[in-house]
Amino acid sequence: MLDVPFWLWGAFAATVVVSLTVDLLAHRREHVIGFKEAAAWSGLWVGLALVFGAVVFLVLGGTAGTEYTTAWLLEKSLSVDNLFVFALVFAYFKVPRAYQHRVLFFGVIGALVFRGVFLAAGVAVVSRFTAVLFVFAAVLFYSTYKILKGEDEGFDPGRSPAVRLLRKVVPVRDEYAGTRFFVKEAGKRVATPLLAVVAAIEAADLIFAVDSVPAVLAVSDDAFIVYTSNAFAILGLRALYFMLSGLLDRFHYLSKGLAVILAFIGVKLVLQASHELISTSIPEIPSPVSLAVIVVVLAASVTLSLLRPAEASDAGPRGDPPDRE
Repeated sequence: MLDVPFWLWGAFAATVVVSLTVDLLAHRREHVIGFKEAAAWSGLWVGLALVFGAVVFLVLGGTAGTEYTTAWLLEKSLSVDNLFVFALVFAYFKVPRAYQHRVLFFGVIGALVFRGVFLAAGVAVVSRFTAVLFVFAAVLFYSTYKILKGEDEGFDPGRSPAVRLLRKVVPVRDEYAGTRFFVKEAGKRVATPLLAVVAAIEAADLIFAVDSVPAVLAVSDDAFIVYTSNAFAILGLRALYFMLSGLLDRFHYLSKGLAVILAFIGVKLVLQASHELISTSIPEIPSPVSLAVIVVVLAASVTLSLLRPAEASDAGPRGDPPDRE
């Protein structure tokens, strides 16, 4: 485990809080976010993540810096599937584009909390039971199989457990009321569909955490590295979504690339566990090699997508939203 100075944790927390505050103030008035605005914000989030990575290099050393960069890029690449689900949820609930940033803002806050809990639990388990890495590897191999077979596209926003639980706890009206989550009707407090959308987004993130957490723990088992890399990847999700909105289906080879990355990380976990439990003569995959593989696979996936566009019959959104009842 890294000897992380307290001030570095404090700097990270302050960066996240200040960034979210600035973002919220900048978008306090509802408006449709265009490509240029989203690209500017996306560049800001990426730059912030890289600057923090440089600080990690300087303070904690080259190995920690490489692990942080690898974990951040891995989480960034895995988050592409989240973007497709965002589009699916927004289409299902017919969310006006001007309200979408507010939904994703609260979705990000929830993701930061839940990922922190899952990652803390994962680090604690891995530090005590190395054999669990084999289980994590099996999860990643199964996820690879589902992606290659096209079985990862069945997310139904309206039937997610979070949305069903919400409807049991509080009445949900059919009409939106601006960006408000609650309104009063006949003296009673009822939720607007916007709260159901946030619940669906959070439910989707919990599903993706099943892949994300084991994958990042293959890169590092240090709490600081895995959480900060996840946090900076999550912070940039909203801007990335609005920047790529309408263009997601052009990158049709990305899902295959993600399958390759997950399989590679699964192999890395198996070798890592075997090295520690069976024999130290079994080689491990260094973080620089992992970083190089992720970069090459992502670049190849994007390049192939642009060079070989999908046919019109295959160009529709992944997982067309079901009809609402």
